[in-house]
Amino acid sequence: MEQQTAKKWFQKCILGLSLLLVLIAAVVVFVDPYFHYHKPFDFMSYRLYEERYINDGIGRHFDYDAIITGTSMAQNFKPSELDALFGTKAVKMPFSGAGYAELSENLDRALARNGNVKMVLWAVDFNGLLRSYDWQQYENYPTYLYDDNPFNDVSYVLNKSILYHGVMPNVLMSLTGQPRTTMDEYSSWVNETGLEHIMLSYDRNNVNIPATVDFGETEKQTVIQTIENNFVDLIEKYPDTEFFLFYTPYSICYWDALNIKGTIQRQTEAEKLATEILLQYPNVKLYNFFDQYEVICNLDYYNDDGHYSAEINSRILSWMAEGTGLLTQDNYAERLKEEQDFYLNYDYDSIYQELEVEQ
Repeated sequence: MEQQTAKKWFQKCILGLSLLLVLIAAVVVFVDPYFHYHKPFDFMSYRLYEERYINDGIGRHFDYDAIITGTSMAQNFKPSELDALFGTKAVKMPFSGAGYAELSENLDRALARNGNVKMVLWAVDFNGLLRSYDWQQYENYPTYLYDDNPFNDVSYVLNKSILYHGVMPNVLMSLTGQPRTTMDEYSSWVNETGLEHIMLSYDRNNVNIPATVDFGETEKQTVIQTIENNFVDLIEKYPDTEFFLFYTPYSICYWDALNIKGTIQRQTEAEKLATEILLQYPNVKLYNFFDQYEVICNLDYYNDDGHYSAEINSRILSWMAEGTGLLTQDNYAERLKEEQDFYLNYDYDSIYQELEVEQ
């Protein structure tokens, strides 16, 4: 008798636990905070954050015909501004700290699922040209969200962190009437800018000097492989999509570091080769804003040696719409020479004179 009672109790526990797990899974699927199963409901408020969790869902289920992507250099773009300038319906899919490969793979998934994408705006981090084609800063990705395999979705629907940090905030926001995160707000940031803030993360007296400063055959093959694997393959695969690419305009302090390293010419040679490859394709518009000196040399626009404020993201969109900075087969060589001349001969010490006087 006692054995039968224990057996029934055990069966009830298993049944209750199973029902609880099914209920949790059903709630996660219904709310779907990372849009793995469906597009957002109109009646729900969603908190958009955690780029590596949510971007695939944006590409999978949102309604759009344009994509803004890139690293943190793209986080402050406002899709509404792109829409106003180019007549698009854009979404933003930035990946902080990403390499070209991660960005390319996400774009490939999005473009394969949405055949109506007419425009991709891609912030091409200038410091990535000489990295390995598959360079990545992060190792752990929620790959169960990236595929269509239903069996590994258990990592999503029965994930305590997703329940607590994904489902519950969205439910609470909806119940309390809080507005959802807009696509303009998604991943955007506001940080203090200026030379003093830049110097908190940039020490020109301790710049690491690389072993190689020349642009030799090894560097050449690195650029070719990096551009072909991450850009050309995608550009050729989606010929009806226009790719708006731009080299990210880092601050004059970034060029100061290159000057100290003795690698300005190596970097611009990498740029030249990448440019020559990309300009071969009719569905590419490539932009270079390194001659926008009033921005690059004005450190009030920068939070560190690379990251510019949201105002510059807006300017970049306007420049593109105006055709400012557009590279062509006819002008790229001359513009590159002017770029080299300017940054090789700039008086970098003058940047810090004001700070030295204050000290």
